[in-house]
Amino acid sequence: MIEVEYNLLLVLVSYAIAVFGSYVGLNLAIRVPSAKPGSDLYFWVALSSIAIGGAIWSMHYIGMMAVDMKMPVTYNLGMTIVSMLLAVGFVAIGIMIVGRGASSMSKLIGGGVLTGLGVAAMHYTGMASMQMEATMSYNTPLLIISVVIAIVAAIAALWLAFNLRGTLQRFGSAFIMGLAVCGMHYTGMAAMEMDATNHMMSMSYTHDSAISSAIIIFIGSAIVLSLLWVLASKNAPKKATLVFGE
Repeated sequence: MIEVEYNLLLVLVSYAIAVFGSYVGLNLAIRVPSAKPGSDLYFWVALSSIAIGGAIWSMHYIGMMAVDMKMPVTYNLGMTIVSMLLAVGFVAIGIMIVGRGASSMSKLIGGGVLTGLGVAAMHYTGMASMQMEATMSYNTPLLIISVVIAIVAAIAALWLAFNLRGTLQRFGSAFIMGLAVCGMHYTGMAAMEMDATNHMMSMSYTHDSAISSAIIIFIGSAIVLSLLWVLASKNAPKKATLVFGE
């Protein structure tokens, strides 16, 4: 079995983008409860799900690139795109379920479970997109734990998205959400077990290309999230509507 190593800098970068995306997403999601049905509603749901789901996806791929697999790794483009759509799509569904209509614990749990399963599907689809000279299997208990973490994190994120009033509250919650997202991802990575199919490793291999790709994803994601943050700031509601009351 291949023993992998983690690049601590990229692990921290993955956490940073998860926190930033969570904060921007929380600031966008508070528009959803009071949005007018139709294009206005879809607009804010789309932006908040792109911020949160896109940040989760970015964190996931940066987190994968933080792992030195001891061999060259490429990614299947189709599966990579599908993994992104899963993250954004299921976050959007969760926001629509929890953020509209009368609040209830059943809606929160139902939306959170669905969103969490979607995030887990994104993670393992992304893992399956890796192309390398190794076979991959999973430690079942750790895999189950990672899915449970994803569901709990999703429920907490949806509650926070519609139950926070102040900027400082959302800022602090973003750090908690970032920890939860990273906790799910790195638990899933710990569940991965790899065996090399080519035991003659290339002597010219370095981890530099993965680091460069991760930095590019981080910069691109940070730019998109910054633009969404500006949009959220310019359209801030005078009073946030709290789905779960005062």
